[in-house]
Amino acid sequence: MKKAFVTWITGQDGSYLVELLLSKWYEVHWIKRRSSSFNTSRIDHLFEEKDFTIHYWDLSDSTNLIKLISEIKPDEIYNLAAQSHVAVSFDMPEYTADTVWIGTLRLLEAIKVAWIEKTCKFYQASTSELFWGLEYNRPEAWYTEESPMHPRSPYWCAKLYAMWITRNYKESYNMFACNGILFNHESPNRWETFVTRKITMAVAKISLWLQEKLYLWNLDAKRDWGHAKDYVEAMYLMLQQDEPKDYVISTWVTNTVRDFVNWSFEEVWIELEWKWKWEDEKWYNKANWECLVEVDSRYFRPAEVDFLLWDSTKARKELWWTPKYTVREMCKEMVAYDIQIFKKQEILKNHGYEILEQYEI
Repeated sequence: MKKAFVTWITGQDGSYLVELLLSKWYEVHWIKRRSSSFNTSRIDHLFEEKDFTIHYWDLSDSTNLIKLISEIKPDEIYNLAAQSHVAVSFDMPEYTADTVWIGTLRLLEAIKVAWIEKTCKFYQASTSELFWGLEYNRPEAWYTEESPMHPRSPYWCAKLYAMWITRNYKESYNMFACNGILFNHESPNRWETFVTRKITMAVAKISLWLQEKLYLWNLDAKRDWGHAKDYVEAMYLMLQQDEPKDYVISTWVTNTVRDFVNWSFEEVWIELEWKWKWEDEKWYNKANWECLVEVDSRYFRPAEVDFLLWDSTKARKELWWTPKYTVREMCKEMVAYDIQIFKKQEILKNHGYEILEQYEI
């Protein structure tokens, strides 16, 4: 039985990755920072699995990390841990750097110190938004694993270092270490602060008369959205290869935030019409002309990547990977999931239970 060591499985990717690994009969070890809130709703259904073990570790504690790696001697390590919210990284750049790039370095050093660099395969979760965007006059360029990089936030800068230190350890110590350059991937397990989930949760609340309006920013930003279930399968396939390589993972289909808003409201039978442009833009329900969506300039970031195109040919040819979900199917799943969440909350409230409000849209 293979052993896998996964960081941050309480997030979107980790929860789906662990389900995949357990289905393939892995012994899964995962690490979590000890805190007063347990925050395991995405993985509660896995705690009965006998091959599923939790370890407590802080991203700044390299001593305990080396101890864990030396004792477990995993066959595969998937590093997903990060402060991954772009807007937050501008407010907390030092913490972002420590969790993202120094955390990656600590893991690579732990593999080397534990003397398993020849037997352990290492996956580093990289990001698509390290690369140049529309503002650099390459609007029609298809980006590959070797394209120029120009990160536009403290989070992306930290990810760039993590990518290159992973490559450096591969070349310096002959380690099986690779980067997955993943484009935007979403799901019902996405954190509430990310735009797709922010949209579907707000739509669910509006349809249930629990919220009046959704506030957003750059509606014309284009993204290639895939389902997280498809993307974690690509992570797994990268570590099943004979040689470590970096891979771009994308669907080759781009859509705007505006498209995602429209699709989400269509799932609750609301047709929208927009008026005005840019910061003054407002969207109205055609049935009663109630304003349901507004652009709020407070949400604009100091720097933004508006449009990227990705070429995942290498992954499709060498990993035999193709996405199973379309963005419309994913959107439908997310809206339906959020409607059920808020319906259950309302039922509990009506029966006298106090519900902790977790969702600020």
